Amino acid sequence: MKTIVLGGGVIGVATAFYLSQQGCDVTVIEREPDVALSTSFGNAGVIAPGYVTPWAAPGMPATILKYLFKPASPLIFRPTLDPAQWRWIARWLRECDVERFRVNKERMQRIAYYSRACLHEFRGRHPFDYGRSRGYLQLFRSEYDVELAQPSLAVLRDTGITHSEVSAAQCVEIEPGLRWARRTPFSGLYLPDDEAGDCARFTRELRAICERNGVSFRFDTRVTSLDVEGAAVRGVHIQSERGPQTLPADAVVVALGVDSAALLAPLGVKVPLYPVKGYSATLPVIDEEKAPRAALMDESLKTAITRFGNNLRVAGTAELGNRQTTLREQALQTLLTVLRDWFPHAANATSAHFWVGRRPMTPDGAPLLGPCNLGNLWLNLGHGSTGWAMSMGSGRVVADLITQREPEIDLDGLTLARYRK
Repeated sequence: MKTIVLGGGVIGVATAFYLSQQGCDVTVIEREPDVALSTSFGNAGVIAPGYVTPWAAPGMPATILKYLFKPASPLIFRPTLDPAQWRWIARWLRECDVERFRVNKERMQRIAYYSRACLHEFRGRHPFDYGRSRGYLQLFRSEYDVELAQPSLAVLRDTGITHSEVSAAQCVEIEPGLRWARRTPFSGLYLPDDEAGDCARFTRELRAICERNGVSFRFDTRVTSLDVEGAAVRGVHIQSERGPQTLPADAVVVALGVDSAALLAPLGVKVPLYPVKGYSATLPVIDEEKAPRAALMDESLKTAITRFGNNLRVAGTAELGNRQTTLREQALQTLLTVLRDWFPHAANATSAHFWVGRRPMTPDGAPLLGPCNLGNLWLNLGHGSTGWAMSMGSGRVVADLITQREPEIDLDGLTLARYRK
């Protein structure tokens, strides 16, 4: 079966891997000169199925208002005249209900746990280094942060996910580098089974494995439209240095992140995606003793600090505004504030390499996997800030559907059908 995967981020490359494993002839189309150069490039790298959480959560609207005019903020809201922004916000507000939050979180955890199992199975067959670390520590700055986390903690308790609510002293035991912190955490939450790793590095290694398995990658190539005949997709129209071409296909997978919506809209396929921008800073470690060992999250400022070998990645901030990937000083200063508060001697801020990416967010947080209303067209998009955590499972599910195999997990609430109800 001739399949074309649109998008060379971790989602698209994982999909290509599983399609090739199931005997498909696979081509990946990517506009950048290599894989993982857009949203997959500078993310936090955390794989935390136990704590994947919808951005639409109880208390989030109030949190946005609280931080609206503060210099260090986990959230930046810039209203525009774009009707799509306001439609997305209206849907998002409806999902901030407690019961909707529990439903959405369960959906996200279902695919995230399956994805981690797929990753572990894959790693058993293809061991390579991608800066992996074990354990995930949430740091609470105040009692208010703990109160906001109660709905998530309730889900952890109800589902039996291994976790520990820890004191400030226990936080330091888990991460000794906190001994040099400029402030003392109020308390913490530790998830020992969660992990982290460099998503871009992993994706590049996965590309090499795919190529050895016969997958073809076409870089510096832009998708202009889909070739539709009747009620089915027959191929892809592309533009590259070779000029315009049409590539025939038996199946097409759209994994283009936020750009998926514009490609699908002319075909009547409406996907409620909006770019919520995220930022990161990557810095070399200058003092091992005073640096973190694994991954942490500042729950107040929603900023992660992750250790990748000799580097630190500080990632966070959710900016809902324009669609341009421009670096905003306010967001960058929030990242550095978090680093200075918890690990002031671990790295030199002047050596930071900054990045901004567009997270493809759905209003309810869960991704969109599987078929749509056109034959031969498949979706693998809308993973928001948790694409790395859901990548292998999402790729395997979509590959199973395309090759007419029964997915190993229930897909209820993970397909486009939930938006047709």
